[in-house]
Amino acid sequence: MKKYISRFHYVTQDMPDRSHVQQVQIACSAGANWVQYHCMSKPEDELIDEINEIAEICDDWGATLIIANHYDLIDRVDAQGVHIDDVEADLPSIRKVIGPDKTLGASAGDTDGLLKLQSTGVVDYYTYGPFASTSTDGPNGADPLGFSGYRQLEKLNISIPVIAAGGIQLNDVEPLLQSGIDGIAISSAINLVADPAASVKEFYRKMY
Repeated sequence: MKKYISRFHYVTQDMPDRSHVQQVQIACSAGANWVQYHCMSKPEDELIDEINEIAEICDDWGATLIIANHYDLIDRVDAQGVHIDDVEADLPSIRKVIGPDKTLGASAGDTDGLLKLQSTGVVDYYTYGPFASTSTDGPNGADPLGFSGYRQLEKLNISIPVIAAGGIQLNDVEPLLQSGIDGIAISSAINLVADPAASVKEFYRKMY
Protein backbone atom coordinates (compact mmCIF):
# COMPACT_ATOMS: atom_id res chain seq x y z
CA MET A 1 0.00 0.00 0.00
CA LYS A 2 1.50 3.30 -1.10
CA LYS A 3 1.44 5.91 1.67
CA TYR A 4 1.61 9.70 1.67
CA ILE A 5 5.16 10.94 2.25
CA SER A 6 5.67 14.68 2.72
CA ARG A 7 8.41 16.51 0.85
CA PHE A 8 9.46 18.26 4.06
CA HIS A 9 10.29 16.27 7.20
CA TYR A 10 10.78 18.28 10.37
CA VAL A 11 12.89 16.42 12.95
CA THR A 12 13.03 17.25 16.66
CA GLN A 13 16.24 16.94 18.66
CA ASP A 14 17.33 16.93 22.28
CA MET A 15 17.87 20.53 23.38
CA PRO A 16 18.73 21.93 26.82
CA ASP A 17 16.41 24.93 26.56
CA ARG A 18 13.46 23.73 24.46
CA SER A 19 11.47 20.54 24.93
CA HIS A 20 10.38 18.30 22.07
CA VAL A 21 6.80 19.40 22.75
CA GLN A 22 7.78 23.06 22.40
CA GLN A 23 9.73 22.31 19.23
CA VAL A 24 6.74 20.59 17.64
CA GLN A 25 4.35 23.36 18.66
CA ILE A 26 6.58 25.94 16.98
CA ALA A 27 7.08 23.86 13.83
CA CYS A 28 3.44 22.87 13.36
CA SER A 29 2.16 26.39 13.98
CA ALA A 30 4.57 27.57 11.28
CA GLY A 31 3.27 25.04 8.77
CA ALA A 32 5.17 21.77 9.24
CA ASN A 33 2.97 18.86 8.18
CA TRP A 34 5.37 16.00 8.95
CA VAL A 35 7.10 15.62 12.33
CA GLN A 36 9.69 13.04 13.30
CA TYR A 37 10.04 12.76 17.06
CA HIS A 38 13.75 12.03 17.59
CA CYS A 39 14.52 11.75 21.30
CA MET A 40 17.83 10.19 22.34
CA SER A 41 17.92 11.27 25.99
CA LYS A 42 15.02 9.52 27.75
CA PRO A 43 14.20 5.92 28.65
CA GLU A 44 11.19 4.46 26.92
CA ASP A 45 8.95 4.63 29.98
CA GLU A 46 9.28 8.43 29.89
CA LEU A 47 8.59 8.76 26.18
CA ILE A 48 4.96 7.70 25.99
CA ASP A 49 3.37 10.73 27.66
CA GLU A 50 5.53 13.11 25.66
CA ILE A 51 4.77 11.36 22.36
CA ASN A 52 1.04 11.44 23.03
CA GLU A 53 1.21 15.13 23.94
CA ILE A 54 3.02 15.76 20.66
CA ALA A 55 0.43 13.62 18.87
CA GLU A 56 -2.32 15.94 20.08
CA ILE A 57 -0.44 18.93 18.65
CA CYS A 58 0.04 17.13 15.34
CA ASP A 59 -3.64 16.19 15.25
CA ASP A 60 -4.63 19.80 15.88
CA TRP A 61 -2.54 20.96 12.92
CA GLY A 62 -3.13 17.98 10.65
CA ALA A 63 0.50 16.86 10.74
CA THR A 64 1.84 13.33 10.40
CA LEU A 65 3.78 12.07 13.45
CA ILE A 66 6.62 9.59 13.02
CA ILE A 67 8.57 8.12 15.96
CA ALA A 68 12.30 7.62 15.53
CA ASN A 69 13.47 4.11 16.45
CA HIS A 70 11.04 3.19 19.27
CA TYR A 71 8.84 1.00 17.09
CA ASP A 72 7.86 -1.19 20.05
CA LEU A 73 5.82 1.76 21.38
CA ILE A 74 3.65 2.05 18.28
CA ASP A 75 0.62 0.38 19.91
CA ARG A 76 0.85 2.66 22.95
CA VAL A 77 1.01 6.03 21.20
CA ASP A 78 -0.99 7.91 18.58
CA ALA A 79 1.57 8.02 15.78
CA GLN A 80 1.33 7.26 12.07
CA GLY A 81 4.61 5.42 11.79
CA VAL A 82 8.23 4.90 12.74
CA HIS A 83 11.63 5.77 11.32
CA ILE A 84 14.59 3.45 11.92
CA ASP A 85 18.10 4.93 12.00
CA ASP A 86 19.98 1.64 12.45
CA VAL A 87 21.08 0.49 8.99
CA GLU A 88 21.50 -3.05 10.33
CA ALA A 89 17.97 -3.27 11.73
CA ASP A 90 15.74 -6.21 10.82
CA LEU A 91 13.17 -4.20 8.92
CA PRO A 92 10.89 -7.10 7.89
CA SER A 93 10.56 -8.02 11.57
CA ILE A 94 9.84 -4.39 12.47
CA ARG A 95 7.18 -4.27 9.76
CA LYS A 96 5.51 -7.31 11.34
CA VAL A 97 5.46 -5.52 14.71
CA ILE A 98 3.98 -2.24 13.45
CA GLY A 99 1.64 -3.81 10.89
CA PRO A 100 0.96 -2.93 7.26
CA ASP A 101 -0.91 0.34 7.83
CA LYS A 102 1.82 2.26 9.66
CA THR A 103 4.47 4.18 7.72
CA LEU A 104 7.98 2.73 7.92
CA GLY A 105 11.00 4.88 7.09
CA ALA A 106 14.65 3.87 7.23
CA SER A 107 18.07 5.50 6.91
CA ALA A 108 20.83 4.79 4.41
CA GLY A 109 24.27 6.33 4.02
CA ASP A 110 25.32 4.97 0.62
CA THR A 111 23.85 3.53 -2.56
CA ASP A 112 24.42 -0.05 -1.41
CA GLY A 113 22.37 0.75 1.68
CA LEU A 114 19.56 2.19 -0.41
CA LEU A 115 19.41 -0.87 -2.65
CA LYS A 116 19.50 -3.15 0.40
CA LEU A 117 16.56 -1.28 1.93
CA GLN A 118 14.61 -1.45 -1.30
CA SER A 119 15.18 -5.19 -1.54
CA THR A 120 13.36 -5.74 1.76
CA GLY A 121 10.10 -4.62 0.17
CA VAL A 122 8.78 -3.27 3.48
CA VAL A 123 9.99 0.37 3.56
CA ASP A 124 7.79 3.34 2.55
CA TYR A 125 10.55 5.97 2.29
CA TYR A 126 14.27 6.40 2.89
CA THR A 127 16.31 9.19 4.38
CA TYR A 128 19.65 9.38 2.62
CA GLY A 129 22.63 11.16 4.08
CA PRO A 130 24.24 12.92 5.65
CA PHE A 131 24.44 15.60 3.01
CA ALA A 132 27.02 17.50 5.07
CA SER A 133 28.66 17.28 8.47
CA THR A 134 25.98 17.51 11.13
CA SER A 135 25.70 17.79 14.90
CA THR A 136 22.82 15.31 14.96
CA ASP A 137 23.27 11.59 14.47
CA GLY A 138 23.47 10.45 10.86
CA PRO A 139 23.04 6.87 9.69
CA ASN A 140 25.76 5.17 11.71
CA GLY A 141 28.60 7.59 11.01
CA ALA A 142 28.35 7.63 7.21
CA ASP A 143 30.54 10.11 5.32
CA PRO A 144 28.89 13.27 3.93
CA LEU A 145 27.48 12.71 0.45
CA GLY A 146 27.48 16.27 -0.90
CA PHE A 147 25.61 17.14 -4.08
CA SER A 148 27.59 14.59 -6.09
CA GLY A 149 26.39 11.80 -3.81
CA TYR A 150 22.76 12.60 -4.53
CA ARG A 151 23.36 12.85 -8.26
CA GLN A 152 24.39 9.18 -8.14
CA LEU A 153 20.73 8.33 -7.51
CA GLU A 154 20.00 8.92 -11.20
CA LYS A 155 21.95 5.74 -11.97
CA LEU A 156 19.81 3.62 -9.64
CA ASN A 157 16.33 2.21 -10.03
CA ILE A 158 14.90 3.55 -6.77
CA SER A 159 11.13 3.31 -6.67
CA ILE A 160 10.45 4.66 -3.17
CA PRO A 161 10.77 8.33 -2.06
CA VAL A 162 14.29 9.39 -1.06
CA ILE A 163 14.54 12.17 1.52
CA ALA A 164 17.86 14.02 1.79
CA ALA A 165 19.05 14.53 5.38
CA GLY A 166 21.95 15.72 7.48
CA GLY A 167 23.39 19.21 7.71
CA ILE A 168 21.13 20.73 5.03
CA GLN A 169 20.90 24.53 4.97
CA LEU A 170 18.38 26.76 3.21
CA ASN A 171 20.65 27.47 0.24
CA ASP A 172 21.09 23.73 -0.35
CA VAL A 173 17.40 23.03 -1.00
CA GLU A 174 17.11 24.02 -4.67
CA PRO A 175 20.23 22.19 -5.93
CA LEU A 176 19.24 19.13 -3.88
CA LEU A 177 15.80 19.07 -5.45
CA GLN A 178 17.44 19.38 -8.87
CA SER A 179 19.43 16.23 -8.10
CA GLY A 180 16.23 14.21 -8.16
CA ILE A 181 15.55 13.55 -4.49
CA ASP A 182 11.93 13.57 -3.33
CA GLY A 183 12.24 15.74 -0.24
CA ILE A 184 14.39 16.94 2.65
CA ALA A 185 14.61 16.33 6.39
CA ILE A 186 15.64 19.27 8.57
CA SER A 187 16.58 19.45 12.23
CA SER A 188 19.37 21.80 13.33
CA ALA A 189 18.80 24.39 10.59
CA ILE A 190 15.43 25.00 12.24
CA ASN A 191 15.95 24.12 15.88
CA LEU A 192 19.24 25.93 16.43
CA VAL A 193 18.45 29.29 14.81
CA ALA A 194 17.14 32.40 16.50
CA ASP A 195 13.69 32.19 14.87
CA PRO A 196 12.78 28.54 14.19
CA ALA A 197 9.25 29.37 13.02
CA ALA A 198 10.61 31.70 10.35
CA SER A 199 13.07 29.00 9.31
CA VAL A 200 10.23 26.49 8.83
CA LYS A 201 8.42 28.97 6.60
CA GLU A 202 11.55 29.70 4.57
CA PHE A 203 12.19 26.00 3.95
CA TYR A 204 8.57 25.55 2.88
CA ARG A 205 8.86 28.40 0.40
CA LYS A 206 11.88 26.68 -1.11
CA MET A 207 10.17 23.30 -1.22
CA TYR A 208 6.77 24.16 -2.68
